[in-house]
Amino acid sequence: MAIDNLFGRRNVTAKEGAHRAGASRADGGAVTSSLARASVWFGGLGVGAFVAGPAAAHFGLLPAMAGFGIFVLGILLALVGAVVGLCALLWGSVGARTPALAGFILGVAVVATTAVVAAPGAKYPRINDITTDTVNPPQFVHAQTLPANAGRDLGYPGEEFARQQRAGYPDLQPLRLAVPPDRAFASIQLAAHSMPGWIITREDIGARALEGVDTTWLFRFQDDFVIEVREADGQSIVDMRSKSRDGRGDIGANARRIEMFFTRLAGR
Repeated sequence: MAIDNLFGRRNVTAKEGAHRAGASRADGGAVTSSLARASVWFGGLGVGAFVAGPAAAHFGLLPAMAGFGIFVLGILLALVGAVVGLCALLWGSVGARTPALAGFILGVAVVATTAVVAAPGAKYPRINDITTDTVNPPQFVHAQTLPANAGRDLGYPGEEFARQQRAGYPDLQPLRLAVPPDRAFASIQLAAHSMPGWIITREDIGARALEGVDTTWLFRFQDDFVIEVREADGQSIVDMRSKSRDGRGDIGANARRIEMFFTRLAGR
């Protein structure tokens, strides 16, 4: 009798242990299944925001900064989806691996695309006000009156930006034209009006100064620019300044704008 009771207790204990182990495995499987589903949600939302933000800004459905904010949110969601999906793949059950893999792939696709697109911009200094003359930069006049610039300081930041510009764009210099200033300014007017996407807001013949706004293609960010002609020994020195309204860096956009305009102007 005592032996029977002993074996009976052992059998009950073994059954209880097996039951607990099975319950533990079931709980673990439920957790990893939840993680796998969460990775798909995060990855899918990330892809959606990654595409919708730029599209909404490009087609004027949202302001540029709002569209950019949704774009950045998409990258963060995709990153979370990739990490959660990887965890579910490594420690999850076999049944959770398919959704986990889907979420991981969605997240990695967004993160990898961002890395490829953003990599070239890493070489540029984090400044958004570029000028061919950092000592006596062209000054914005009409841009100060635009409602979009209300409350913005359009003064040149000074040596902090100048030092970074010299390091990042050592070849950016004023353009010298072997013609009198009035003739040079006439050429500038013609060239400026031929630039795609440029809106000219000020043409001051007396001061030989021209201002305008350029809009970037994807997010529709608007940047202000000013061009001035100065006389030098009967010839002309053309200086240009381009400044982004939003953000700290510009991934080289303002310097490219100056270089593209000078190339067009020199070819006239």
